[in-house]
Amino acid sequence: MDLLELILEYHKGNQRQGPGSEEATLKALSYIPCLNEKSRILDIGCGTGGQTITLAKNTAAQITAVDMFPQFLEMLMKNAKENNLTDRIVAEEMLMESLTFKEHSFDVIWSEGAVYNIGFEKGLSLWRKYLKEDGYIAVSEISWLTGTRPEEIEQYWVNLYSEIDTVENKLAVIEKCGYEIVSHFALDDKCWIDNYYQPLIDNSEEFLKKYNYADEVKDFLEQGKIEADMYNRFKDYYSYVFYIAKKNRSFVHQ
Repeated sequence: MDLLELILEYHKGNQRQGPGSEEATLKALSYIPCLNEKSRILDIGCGTGGQTITLAKNTAAQITAVDMFPQFLEMLMKNAKENNLTDRIVAEEMLMESLTFKEHSFDVIWSEGAVYNIGFEKGLSLWRKYLKEDGYIAVSEISWLTGTRPEEIEQYWVNLYSEIDTVENKLAVIEKCGYEIVSHFALDDKCWIDNYYQPLIDNSEEFLKKYNYADEVKDFLEQGKIEADMYNRFKDYYSYVFYIAKKNRSFVHQ
């Protein structure tokens, strides 16, 4: 059984494919001024679009949502239709490292829990050209909240994502990529447990049953339980952090 197929099937029915909340999206949005009906937002790695719907409901902007998985985009547009937002949300199947938009065409680039797919620095560098001169970027990224942490959690996350780093170092990367820091904040327990892990755990028995309790499905679900357990034990040391920054007009690419 294909692991990617399992991941898609397991996650497509959920509002979120990673930690987050409506409150966190709105808090990040509050740092970005002057959005109106002429504004354009690009939501990269949108998944099933929990945050996309929130952005559409709380701005008058036109939103382009991109993801590489058509199954996720289908769920997004179903939700958009239910919320009467299809006139302001466009979904496009696209790879985040191969966007085909014109340069300087968006007021805001948004990406919740997705930039790790190509790497934080690479994503911020690649995407900058699509922002207008006064454009903003808002991304959430897994980050260490402390200078040191227990070996067990250090190894666990470094093995999963080698670019995990401290908030201070992430802020330095943002500036290096041509942005001015506006604000940042860590996501809380609700974003992780209530909105991400718990819905997946609640669905696990039904998911197992669907695949006739196959060993590879059991192994797949076990990895998710281990990740949730790690968060419960070590959440003082890491979280997703929302970073909001503005395009630096005077930046000269090194």
